[in-house]
Amino acid sequence: MRDLSRRDLLRATAVGAGAVAIPSVIAGSSAVAADGPGWPSDTKFPPAQLTGRIVRPQSPNYAEASLGWDELFVHYPLVIVFAQETQDVVNALTWARQHDVALRVRSGRHNLEGWSNVDNGIVIDVSELKDVHIDTAARIAKVGAGLTQSEAVTALGEHDLAATTGTEGTVGLSGATLGGGFGFLTRYLGMACDNLIGAEIVVAAGADGAKVLEVDPWNYPDLLWALRGAGNGNFGIVTSLTYKVAPLTSVAYLQVTWPGLGDLHEVFDAWQRVAPFTDPRLGSQVEVHPDEILLFAVLAEGSEAETRKLLAPILSIGNPTVTVQIGGWGDVYAGFQIPNEDEPAKWKFFSQFTREPFPEKAVSIVREFMEKSPSPDSNFFTQAFGRGAQRQEPFGGAAFPHRDALFYSEPGVGWGTRGEADSDDAVTPIAQTWIAEFSQALRPYVDGAYVNVPNIGMAEWEKAYWGHNFPRLRKIKAKYDPHNVFQYEQSIPPATH
Repeated sequence: MRDLSRRDLLRATAVGAGAVAIPSVIAGSSAVAADGPGWPSDTKFPPAQLTGRIVRPQSPNYAEASLGWDELFVHYPLVIVFAQETQDVVNALTWARQHDVALRVRSGRHNLEGWSNVDNGIVIDVSELKDVHIDTAARIAKVGAGLTQSEAVTALGEHDLAATTGTEGTVGLSGATLGGGFGFLTRYLGMACDNLIGAEIVVAAGADGAKVLEVDPWNYPDLLWALRGAGNGNFGIVTSLTYKVAPLTSVAYLQVTWPGLGDLHEVFDAWQRVAPFTDPRLGSQVEVHPDEILLFAVLAEGSEAETRKLLAPILSIGNPTVTVQIGGWGDVYAGFQIPNEDEPAKWKFFSQFTREPFPEKAVSIVREFMEKSPSPDSNFFTQAFGRGAQRQEPFGGAAFPHRDALFYSEPGVGWGTRGEADSDDAVTPIAQTWIAEFSQALRPYVDGAYVNVPNIGMAEWEKAYWGHNFPRLRKIKAKYDPHNVFQYEQSIPPATH
């Protein structure tokens, strides 16, 4: 894929090429300054009115509108604004500031600690912003922040194009990207945030208003750097994202199943010594369940024979069942999705990165905990990193700090029935204790954590998520959100000096 010039980016985002034109006057104030974040902090804005699709507690669809993917967390917001255009976001942010109401930003509803919702506040939801504009010649896509990962993969796949996304289709594309974003194409195309070359974002302005910034490598480059890995809802409300995309006509998708856990030590050790170092076109994951071991792999522009050859040291262990599919990435991606309604209602995860291979003791810990798991939907999930495109930062850099990881992993547990608030409540403390003990037992072998899979009980979470980048993120926060309008339990605080 050729490098993108400024002309390519400007052409792809210009009005007439499918972009959304932003008024030069926002909320009744003067135009956004091109050389800085905006107006003096004491500037007052005219009174704002909420626009868009408004849902309040008395609305018939309030219960559905206020519910997140993880039903372990239930909140009761004062109002939910489903933005239909960028101006709805500007109005909602201005209204929230003028009425001194707590606010949260939401896209795909998959925040795993429930932090995209809030009691007695306003939820600004961008999930209905779904415009897609693809410049196939420049290989640039500008998409609304409301797209899910499945919708993005499908839209790009229609043009034999791709960018990195996570594997779960119902997750919001914007939230995944802004926290880093990784999946089967990470070693081939880099992190999702590395593919991000621009964004439209609504930020706080003046004493009580809001404004729109168009961010790219030449305009607000420090904010683009931060958006590449800091996590959603820290600096403003992203309403569209611009990606560089790559040609991808076909993939080989391989699934391997070993019954029971008898082969776990051999399978895991072979995987961690092969998958991170093989052809960077190959992305792979291992999932350990209470009753089986699964290996999933995607070889970009590859054949079944190539995939089997690259994974031969792993496939030779035991007597696994192997299936292979060759096809377009959009079709393959759609084929391994699990509908939300078929998944448990409540979930708990713990994220971690590993820079050295797991010794035998660490693998034994995984097996021990899986054998005493609290539900059939418990698992230990991994994603290969290693020698791949994710090791190279994009032009302008990125806040995501875990590029040198050998692999990512997370214990996870799901339980309960969707739509039944009290289902399997007795399992909740057992599941939470299990995952806390599991993650603690693995601490000697792991390092850091993934901001998209947060944990409220994590010590030194700032260092775990962002490492040495945290002080710089605080300075950028102080520049673009000095009043700390965008805050939640583990948000980035502005620097004080």
